[in-house]
Amino acid sequence: MAAPLPRLARPVSLSEEVFRTLEGRIRSGEFPPGGRLPTEKQLAERFGVSRAVVREAVSRLKADAYVETRQGAGAYVTAQPGNQSFRLEAAGGARGEIAQVFELRLLAEVGAAELAARRRTGKDLQDLRREWRRMEAALQGGADGVAADDAFHRAIAAATHNEQIHRFMEFLGSRFSETRHPTWADATLARAAQKEHGRILAAIEAGDPRAARAAATAHLRNAARRLGLDLEGGK
Repeated sequence: MAAPLPRLARPVSLSEEVFRTLEGRIRSGEFPPGGRLPTEKQLAERFGVSRAVVREAVSRLKADAYVETRQGAGAYVTAQPGNQSFRLEAAGGARGEIAQVFELRLLAEVGAAELAARRRTGKDLQDLRREWRRMEAALQGGADGVAADDAFHRAIAAATHNEQIHRFMEFLGSRFSETRHPTWADATLARAAQKEHGRILAAIEAGDPRAARAAATAHLRNAARRLGLDLEGGK
């Protein structure tokens, strides 16, 4: 009888690789507390990746309290890198843990979409449309739209104009990049998700909080189902 095949390791995204490398250099003291990280452009050139990938990695560093960003000045290592009171388990954990974090997302992101519909500005709508178009281009070109997907949800949080919500949603978004890969690996699933994104965007554009809430709720429940999770039944 043939030996069982080993379980294949899940591929690590480019943003995850950049994050881990920068995290290691911060921990080693190469980037000391108070020190400034290289610019987004410099990091993109050094790692040979797009600036969107670097942006996602730095967002993760910020969410994990390794760096803080200063308007127009870049990212600086915090006084106590990585010292934070709240941390979610990685998305690759047990199904029950993933379902629980999806429930947390449901509570947070639905409210964010509703608030964004009330408070969004013209600039917010430009940002949301830009990320929606990036996802659409990725879908049409058969490319990976995970980074744009993450950015779309961060833009919704930014449109609430509540810094605490924005920071919390940045944290959630960085942890959920991995869960979006299965959707973007399947064109049919990606198209369904993109239609849901379009409904959320349309509701926020219309300034309709109830519609935004309903669209965000449907999107997150469907996203969970795409991973084989049933939030209704708590499984």
